[in-house]
Amino acid sequence: MPQDQIHSQTTTPDKLLFAEFPPLVFFGTPDFAVPVLNALQKNYQVAAIVTAPDKPVGRHRTLTPSPVAQAAPTQIPLLKPKQLGNETIQQLQNLKPGLFIVAAYGKIIPQELLDIPALGALNIHPSLLPKYRGPSPVQNAILNGDNKTGVTIIKMDAQMDHGPIVSAKEYRLSQSDNYLTLGNKLFQTGAKDLLAILPDFINGKTAPQPQNHAETTYTKIITKENGFFDINNPPSTEKLDRMVRAFYPWPTAWTRWNNKVVKFLPGTLVQIEGKKPVPLKDFLNGHPDFSLKN
Repeated sequence: MPQDQIHSQTTTPDKLLFAEFPPLVFFGTPDFAVPVLNALQKNYQVAAIVTAPDKPVGRHRTLTPSPVAQAAPTQIPLLKPKQLGNETIQQLQNLKPGLFIVAAYGKIIPQELLDIPALGALNIHPSLLPKYRGPSPVQNAILNGDNKTGVTIIKMDAQMDHGPIVSAKEYRLSQSDNYLTLGNKLFQTGAKDLLAILPDFINGKTAPQPQNHAETTYTKIITKENGFFDINNPPSTEKLDRMVRAFYPWPTAWTRWNNKVVKFLPGTLVQIEGKKPVPLKDFLNGHPDFSLKN
């Protein structure tokens, strides 16, 4: 296929001829990664999907596949390794993939795996790297009151979110964005950007640019305690709003009142342990002893 035809298809990537591109392996786990998987499997040959193992979910701790596992087409081999060790390395080597695509997989991929595909690995990261490397860039953008964030596609190396930049797109935050809505928007944007850059990358027409490592900032894993605030010394209204949006749907912004957990949810809703969410105004009217400092 002539090169100009390849580029003409990138603008409307409805169906690309599988034979023109090397097989890909996709790594991803949460709901955020599903649009990327869907875009890839509709337009490229996906040789395998790697996701996290099934984990207990809900009150009854029912063993449940990851969202990516649930969305995976049945005809594509699905790997759920607990560790990315020798068995996984051998399985992926046998596939002879041309490229790895990684989106919110949740584990560090060792260099021995990154060396398998001929073209290396591309990672979709929901921030404007080198800002907010690590596991919680979306939450931190909201918590810090940033007015912009974005999506960066990098060629991966062994260090976390360290590799050279292939593509970066800015996104303006709104005061209504929360972790769930913003994460969905960023990965949907990332899926579109990936389809746009892949033909040039595969054909060696892309020159990834090194990150400015001097400007690097890092994020940490979010825990349940990150959402807690002391009811007797509450945060400002502005900070609490950011916490509510950054920590929704998990772990939520929460406190303890009368020995019960009280969750603060988007839309100015409050949920007392064991009860349905109610508007904050109704909660305050029904509980005059409860107050927040401004």
